[in-house]
Amino acid sequence: MRRTLASLSMIAALLASATPGRAADYTIDLTHSHILFTIDHLGFAKIVGLFSDFSGSISFDANSAPSSKLNVTIKTDSLQTQFAPRDKDLKGADWFNSTEFPEITYVGTEFVKKDDHTGTVTGKLTLHGVTKPVTLNVVVNKVGQNPLDKIDSAGFSARGTLKRSDFGMKTYLGAIGDDVDLIIEIEAKKKS
Repeated sequence: MRRTLASLSMIAALLASATPGRAADYTIDLTHSHILFTIDHLGFAKIVGLFSDFSGSISFDANSAPSSKLNVTIKTDSLQTQFAPRDKDLKGADWFNSTEFPEITYVGTEFVKKDDHTGTVTGKLTLHGVTKPVTLNVVVNKVGQNPLDKIDSAGFSARGTLKRSDFGMKTYLGAIGDDVDLIIEIEAKKKS
């Protein structure tokens, strides 16, 4: 009888460990997150821009990258480059056209784990009315309880590059770079 109970306990433990983990759901913490880009300006310097209004959700399981999810929405009109006349121009019809395209979206479609702290996310980026795949190199900075508010949190750094011409943004190509480098820092709070 003891052997039977021990065998049943062992089988139950094995079945429990074989059950795939469930990804935890997080909401992006806007006060500790940043979406920036850089682009070449006449070969002299890189202009730095950022979007100050965005939101999104992340589902993340460190042990099962493919079960992850990512959805981000950026308000195009929140673009800033620290120079108001340029910001107004970039929001206009020749560039982001924030009136016609008020949002940029990114939806993760493929998550690949390289090691315990790095991987890639490929997703569908919709920018300027065009949807194309964009791959980001991601570092998982930390997953755990925030010592200040005691909320389980996760932090990620992501980098990637896209060609603006792929999204129909061709103003001043040659003078202004085509490659746009993305710099993304995200802190997210676990949903209760």
